[in-house]
Amino acid sequence: MMQKVLEKVFPLQQPLIHCITNGITKELVANALLYVGAKPIMAEDEREIESVIQVSSAVLLNIGHLTERKEACIIQAAKLANKAQKPLVVDAVGIVGLSNRLALVQRLLDIGGTVVKGNISEMRRLAGLKSSAKGVDSAKEDQSFMELKELAQALRKLAKTNPQTVFLATGEQDLVVTDSNCFCLKNGVDSLELFTGTGDVVGALITGVLGSGIEPLEATIGAITYFNVCGEKASKLLQQGMESFRIETCNQLSKLYEENWKDMLKMEDWTNEELR
Repeated sequence: MMQKVLEKVFPLQQPLIHCITNGITKELVANALLYVGAKPIMAEDEREIESVIQVSSAVLLNIGHLTERKEACIIQAAKLANKAQKPLVVDAVGIVGLSNRLALVQRLLDIGGTVVKGNISEMRRLAGLKSSAKGVDSAKEDQSFMELKELAQALRKLAKTNPQTVFLATGEQDLVVTDSNCFCLKNGVDSLELFTGTGDVVGALITGVLGSGIEPLEATIGAITYFNVCGEKASKLLQQGMESFRIETCNQLSKLYEENWKDMLKMEDWTNEELR
């Protein structure tokens, strides 16, 4: 059933995606969207945001590299996207040790995020659990089987109070959680955690798919799986080091949809499982 939905995902049909994103990875994010058939726009001037959102298909708000001015723009964009009924993706970068960022994500969730994503450690923090992470990277200790199960249960509770939102936690295995579903995704390779901006790209891909009219749960599963399979393909093709791997992963974004990537989906349904 899911494979049938994924057949409709890529290439995208040029949805315009408004990105207020991490300044460190803007070029990477813009190119990733272009490679899969979307059109990025990155307006951050408060005078322009309303006009841009009106013509955009979906909105990405990435809170990395945050400033007071950027925070004001993000809040403005979230309210305008909600008013215009545009899909909204929130990327909760760096909330583990930064209370101001956590408060911002909680505010955006109240405004109404279609998808809220972060790495395993960031999503543990959002769900009210302890995390061993420092900085913006996920901690190895947060990714054991029991910690994943604990996070899945906590995100299910969070989703019950936010039934309009899909929650994505990325790591060695990925969790996709709604108020009525919980899936564990097992595609990807370890090297994807070793270059900057992989999470930012995933957020952009999700936003692009949402902007093409795919439902939020399917858009999230489709986007993260597509990116992870790109990493798998790059890992098989190259053995020359991380920079070559990074380039080939991005290269695969523009090529993989020509192949039968849908059948490579590795997914377990945890919806009816209890923490044990």
